Amino acid sequence: MTSPLTPSASEGRWTPRLWGTLLVLCAAMFLDALDVSMVGVALPSIGADLGLSTSSLQWVVSGYILGYGGLLLLGGRAADLLGRRQVFLVALGVFALASLLGGLVDSGPLLIASRFIKGLSAAFTAPAGLSIITTTFPQGPLRNRALSIYTTCAATGFSMGLVLSGLLTEASWRLTMLLPAPIALVALIAGLKLLPRSARERDHNGYDIPGAVLGTASMLLLVFTVVQAPEAGWTSARTLLSFLAIAVLLTVFVMVERRSPGPLIRLGVLRSGTQIRAQLGAMTFFGSYVGFQFLVTLYMQSLLGWSALHTALAFLPAGALVALSSTSVGSIVDRFGTQRLLAAGFALMVVGYALFLGIDLDPAYAAAILPSMLLIGAACALVFPSLNIQATDGVDDREQGMVSGLLNTSVQVGGAIFLAVVTAVVTAGAPADPTPQAVLDSYRPGLIVVTGIAVAGLLIALSGLRRTTGAQQTVVVARSDTRSVVKETATGTEAETERVPVRD
Repeated sequence: MTSPLTPSASEGRWTPRLWGTLLVLCAAMFLDALDVSMVGVALPSIGADLGLSTSSLQWVVSGYILGYGGLLLLGGRAADLLGRRQVFLVALGVFALASLLGGLVDSGPLLIASRFIKGLSAAFTAPAGLSIITTTFPQGPLRNRALSIYTTCAATGFSMGLVLSGLLTEASWRLTMLLPAPIALVALIAGLKLLPRSARERDHNGYDIPGAVLGTASMLLLVFTVVQAPEAGWTSARTLLSFLAIAVLLTVFVMVERRSPGPLIRLGVLRSGTQIRAQLGAMTFFGSYVGFQFLVTLYMQSLLGWSALHTALAFLPAGALVALSSTSVGSIVDRFGTQRLLAAGFALMVVGYALFLGIDLDPAYAAAILPSMLLIGAACALVFPSLNIQATDGVDDREQGMVSGLLNTSVQVGGAIFLAVVTAVVTAGAPADPTPQAVLDSYRPGLIVVTGIAVAGLLIALSGLRRTTGAQQTVVVARSDTRSVVKETATGTEAETERVPVRD
């Protein structure tokens, strides 16, 4: 259900209530990113205090990823069917309680369980929050501005999480777990008053229970398998059998969705080349960045001997650049279109990663590291908002949650898969004699893989540019029972769209 805008908002002037709505949604996005980045620095302290082994300790991170990546498809569709406001607020309340639990537990299994629950709740807040924005702000400049601010909060939260974790862990790792709880509680109270009410979808043709079970099971197994593959071995019987099971589950899932009157994912959405490029772009964008951050953190702390706080401050310029650009990216999208910004952003990302390949054991930060950070920050400022805008444009309001869940799934699965690949490449090249130079040399193949992933994202973006300058194309992007054909006609920048109803 689309929330009506006041006249001043429709004319471009946002009311205090609209600003309040956006800030509540931004707070949830900020918390998701904050929580992911804070826990990494605290892991050594957690392991020492709770007596966790390295293999157990990884599940403090992986538990969150498993819950988040595995349930995003279900979370997105639940927002459409059960009401976006209701789903968002309930999940935000669960997130606050799980944060409180994580800071108070005294055993590893309970901490991992709390992290899984937090990931699960984020799998519902993320697509619900994004779909509230896309159904509250009309498509065009208003939505582009809102989405640029919203997506900026992820980078800001991630950057602040790195700095805050370095400070809080000095006092106690428990503070890193507890910090999100009061922020989530304040956002929940504000959300009860400010978020627009949305009715449940009444004509949804039933609940796709088989699709929900199959989709959730396949995503959970995929994330679990990828996370465990470096430890179990990519060619081990366990890993290969898991991938076979995933293929079977996904095949059955597609068959169920094709026949379901109310599918979890309407496969017709993926007939749009624009939608496919957005999903693949999300995978390569986040996958390359997560792999880069992993290797650079190891480089700075293990080889250069920098502290956690020093490392966090080294990454800060990238996040600061994204935050400072938040209010201007929307107008840039309006002028140049998402496809051009994606191509420019991925090009900047490729150059930033490539520059880092020449790093040595005695770098001058301003000359050797800062240029990469600034280029990557500029890339994130252009790419992430553009992906969100591109994925949600032209989609029926009643399917915004579904598309939002699909986009977030692409982000998380891409991050998990490509991080595992980068880790496997670095592990395979680990030197027998681990001198600092030998270890640094073992990191370079991983950095090459990261750069290659970004190159793949650039090629995907460039393919979209070629299509917008070619012949007219027709794609289906809207809902199956009220389906529209969107005719993309070439202009100088982006395809112009025209909706015309068609019959199934």
